[in-house]
Amino acid sequence: MTDSAILDVEQIKKLLPHRAPMLLVEKLADIVPLESATGYKAVSINEPFFMGHFPERALMPGVLIVEAMAQTAGALVVHSLAGKTTSSVYFLTIDNARFRKPVVPGDLLRMPVKKLRQRGPVWKFEGKAFVGDDLCAEAEFSAMIHDGTG
Repeated sequence: MTDSAILDVEQIKKLLPHRAPMLLVEKLADIVPLESATGYKAVSINEPFFMGHFPERALMPGVLIVEAMAQTAGALVVHSLAGKTTSSVYFLTIDNARFRKPVVPGDLLRMPVKKLRQRGPVWKFEGKAFVGDDLCAEAEFSAMIHDGTG
């Protein structure tokens, strides 16, 4: 069952603790609760990391692309569990990360994420990052959902 909601950055800020400059997902769409969603990030030359990565040719660091995919998955899970628990999301692992094409200012990252499995509070996702139809990065990552107790 698809959730017809499209979450904007203000709604995402209610789901995740991240704030600028570390909030790396600005829109969430194609939501299938507890299963998948697509995050979006407009990459701007004003991002603070571009000052040093790299001054002669601005490239979005691969680790931040993976972080953006993980934030997409975290927002999906917290949105899906809304009302059931107050949750925090903690990154646990990154596996099989591959970086295929550079991401530069002016690009719109489209990041579909899909749940691979869930065991208790630990969720594992597959994420991909596209600019247009070009695959720029992909990874598997896991996170723990903590409900604030214990």
